[in-house]
Amino acid sequence: MMHNNTQHQFISHDGTSLFYQRWAASDNPEQKAIVLFHRGHEHSQRMAHLVDELKLPDFDFFAWDARGHGHSPGERGDAPSFSACVKDIQSFVQHLTDTYQIQPSNMVVIGQSVGAVLAATWVHDYAPKIRALCLASPAFDIKLYVPFAKPGLTLLSKLRGNFFITSYVKAKMLTHDEQRAAEYDTDTQIAKAISVRMLLGLYDASKRIVEDAQNIFVPTQVLCSGSDYVVHQKPQRLFYERLPHPQKEFHILEGFYHDTLGEKHRSIAFDKIRRFVQQSFAENHQPIEIVHADKIGPSCAIAEQLSAPLPKNSWKYWFWNLTKKNLKIGSRFSQGLKIGEDTGYDSGSTLDFVYRDQPESTNILGKMIDRQYLNAIGWRGIRIRKQHIEQLLPVYAEKLIAADQPLKILDIAAGHGRYILDAVAKISKRPQSILLRDYSELNVASGNRLIHSKGLEDIATFQLGDAFDQASLASIEPQVNLAVVSGLYELFSDNDLLRQSLSGLSQAIETGGYLIYTGQIWHPQQEFIARALTSHRKGEAWVMRLRSQAEMDALVEQAGFKKIDQYIDQFGIFTVSIAQKI
Repeated sequence: MMHNNTQHQFISHDGTSLFYQRWAASDNPEQKAIVLFHRGHEHSQRMAHLVDELKLPDFDFFAWDARGHGHSPGERGDAPSFSACVKDIQSFVQHLTDTYQIQPSNMVVIGQSVGAVLAATWVHDYAPKIRALCLASPAFDIKLYVPFAKPGLTLLSKLRGNFFITSYVKAKMLTHDEQRAAEYDTDTQIAKAISVRMLLGLYDASKRIVEDAQNIFVPTQVLCSGSDYVVHQKPQRLFYERLPHPQKEFHILEGFYHDTLGEKHRSIAFDKIRRFVQQSFAENHQPIEIVHADKIGPSCAIAEQLSAPLPKNSWKYWFWNLTKKNLKIGSRFSQGLKIGEDTGYDSGSTLDFVYRDQPESTNILGKMIDRQYLNAIGWRGIRIRKQHIEQLLPVYAEKLIAADQPLKILDIAAGHGRYILDAVAKISKRPQSILLRDYSELNVASGNRLIHSKGLEDIATFQLGDAFDQASLASIEPQVNLAVVSGLYELFSDNDLLRQSLSGLSQAIETGGYLIYTGQIWHPQQEFIARALTSHRKGEAWVMRLRSQAEMDALVEQAGFKKIDQYIDQFGIFTVSIAQKI
């Protein structure tokens, strides 16, 4: 059977038109696809040989040119961020589903080197239900051969901004295939340089994904080149060992250089990939059960460990006690720390201070502490989460308005309601109603003042309400068609609470209506938050159980919703997703 090659464009998340190729099978009744992601510096045509050599005639093949590569736009070797390229994959796969009616569950993703890291990050952060993932020599840790290269590049990027580094890699270090090496040297579309922001973004994402590979829930095969001069082998092994899916494989290909899929004896690799792909389709696709991760599994164990008291004579006990005392002392000067100590660092009052993003202390020391506090990576992520909600809410509000449906908005844990009311200002038509709810009388009072200041009293109300009271949520009248739950579920480990809330929300939302929900899938300061910060719950420690995106999506799906889009900050911490009531 032959594959028919055609070339196309798709519009990505930021409006950029990216190039891709399709090799359509002459007979593909099951609508199966292989999606290819090329190495750094390269482009889709460098993977075109896989279409014939993999010997999978009943699959469509797709391969893109990442932005800044091949026929896609952008400065060569650069992109707005590494996370923007990961989001490009989400847009690409959605395009394939919409255009060719190929479901993710019928897709196998094959990525090489940087393309493998992009693919692994996408699977981790966006939790697509793909059939399988094959990673060839993932570039989790590039051999830079220069001492202190990464910290040096980080410092230089802060001083100089973005700049470019030319790759030291020669073709003879990539493959024993002389023809392929010669093509690498003469291919004018290969970008030999990479921007520092992309390189540092690659490092940061790789470190996070290797550490948190426990939250990749798809069958995964890792092919490791045994004589790789470009990337280290150890992180590939660590990544594989942490994968939770029982259908996983790790292969060391002795003597192979870095271009695993372009090596002289690449048929050895292709035989393994072909068998893995075919076996993945030999049985019905059954995602592994993850909705009980609050009761068993790594995230549950980590949260338990962080909840346990430390031995009183240990250095960690004294360190965290000193940290808490320093925060108490700092709260005498800093308004931000005072709000956190008085109301909880996860309270609506704290969030409102973080959203305002301005030092509010009256003394110089307090202002300095406020600024350092507001610049913490978690608070930066929180503000990006607010921006993402403000982007998503008007988009889906406009969809409802375009369908001549009166817009009825609900937020079940609104805090002070700032992000909702700010987002409403961007909608072309005033909503018919806005109902904000919160458990805190303080937040309700502050929210009502904010409603008054924005002149929305005629359409907006703020009520006291429990976001986990299923009956109370279900009884909301009239039903709404755009609901938001932001920053709430991340604070509670118990999935039964989420089920109650989501079940009530499902009854409160009209069929075809939308739910915007947030998640926290990773946090670099999880132990600091648990050991040093207090929550809004009567001064208790703020212990977070990080909930994978796959787990959060599964709970939303159980309640009768279908996920349709997602955003995530460049740090990989906070997600904002949209689902439709079905």
